[in-house]
Amino acid sequence: MPNQKFMRMAVKKALAGMKKGGGPFGACIVNEEGRVVACEGNSVVKGHSPVRHAEINAIEKACRKRKNHLLKNCTIYSTTEPCPMCFGAIHWAGIGKIVYGTEIKDAKKAGLRELCISAERMKRMGKSRVKIMGGFLKEEAKTIFEEWRRLKGRVNY
Repeated sequence: MPNQKFMRMAVKKALAGMKKGGGPFGACIVNEEGRVVACEGNSVVKGHSPVRHAEINAIEKACRKRKNHLLKNCTIYSTTEPCPMCFGAIHWAGIGKIVYGTEIKDAKKAGLRELCISAERMKRMGKSRVKIMGGFLKEEAKTIFEEWRRLKGRVNY
């Protein structure tokens, strides 16, 4: 059973990052011993880069810490279902499991330009072995989009 603590850390990272100019997403990578390797938010607008998604930021930080491009036996907790770019990075990093809260369609409803391709579909099409658990603490993760809608000066991308 996934640990609520890690998803809540990702939610907190997303909420804190939004106040500093980041987007409404967070991701935590946890190793096989249940230790957080990296927990990052989205920095697309702040970092002037379309690839600065929370999952990518967390994967890069975790790989640097481990001094390895593979994150085998790790789980990534993502506040929202990973987009195609992030799913690809998760697959190529060898992460064993994705646990996410809201769905891509929830991000789209919040005004973000999402590609509506589900993680399950990407898994099937790419024959990936990553395990996927969606809807974990979904209502808590949805609060991020509620805050995002209220945020003055937000940049929908």
